[in-house]
Amino acid sequence: MSEFKSLKPVDNFYQTSLFFPMPVVEISTISENGQTNVGSYSLVQPYYIAGKGYYAMLLECRNSSNTAQNILRTGKCALNFIPDDKKLFKEAVRLGWPGDTTEEKMKDCLFHLVPGLMAQENPSEKYPLIIQESFQVIECTWMRELDHADEDRPGQLEGYPEPYHDFNGITSKFGAHFILRIDKILMKEENYNAIVNGVTAKGYPKVPVDYGYRDSRYFWCAPFKKPRPEPVPMRQTNLSNIRYAADRLQTDVKFTDEALSMLVNVPRVFLPLVLKGCVKWAEENGVKLITEKEMQIINDKRSKEKGK
Repeated sequence: MSEFKSLKPVDNFYQTSLFFPMPVVEISTISENGQTNVGSYSLVQPYYIAGKGYYAMLLECRNSSNTAQNILRTGKCALNFIPDDKKLFKEAVRLGWPGDTTEEKMKDCLFHLVPGLMAQENPSEKYPLIIQESFQVIECTWMRELDHADEDRPGQLEGYPEPYHDFNGITSKFGAHFILRIDKILMKEENYNAIVNGVTAKGYPKVPVDYGYRDSRYFWCAPFKKPRPEPVPMRQTNLSNIRYAADRLQTDVKFTDEALSMLVNVPRVFLPLVLKGCVKWAEENGVKLITEKEMQIINDKRSKEKGK
């Protein structure tokens, strides 16, 4: 340990006490006068990623910000991921300065704002505009019903009194956490094709990395470089182990050895989940014996769902 020194964590430790890489996200919300407000954030990350029936992101922010107040009021926002561009990052830094009103910050905004897919599909409702320059956008709805956060209201700009929530809504005098259900993921065509048809280094968007506000003078951003692929080690599961896992399932559905051999590349930790998925498909389709033919149908169905 002699080569390390202890650094005390203080407020905003992710940038004052660490070198912590973060995304550059512009969050669009609806202000009180109906105008779209854009604020810059980096404390945005996936939250619910599987097994919930829906997916969600997590936003951490100052509860008196325009963004937080707008989410508390309307429950709607869009997470706009901008590409690595010096001019765009400079605008992101400007839009991230606290205290400016929506009218002040949006008067000469460099970004072009357009309707998202939620607005097109629900013309009777009001949704924030999205940033046309983004390579991807996540349209979201705040899940205010979690952690009793539906009791939270906008308007407390000098700090919120106790009691505070644990993980959603107003979580401290000056802080807020928002669990945002993903309604739509929008992506530019070239990036969409890269994901659906197979990602290569060339297909990755130019994603900037933000290191935050550090020395009272600058926001720091690392430019994009072509990603380097590293092959995943392939550890095939023994057929006898797959058969053992399949035979332990509480079901009348059976598998042939040929069908199970098509699962040898599935990591062992995910094997029960995959087998249960196969059984569910078989029960829904009246199949009692899964052969190579049925397994191929299941694999094709899974591939199509992933593409969607």
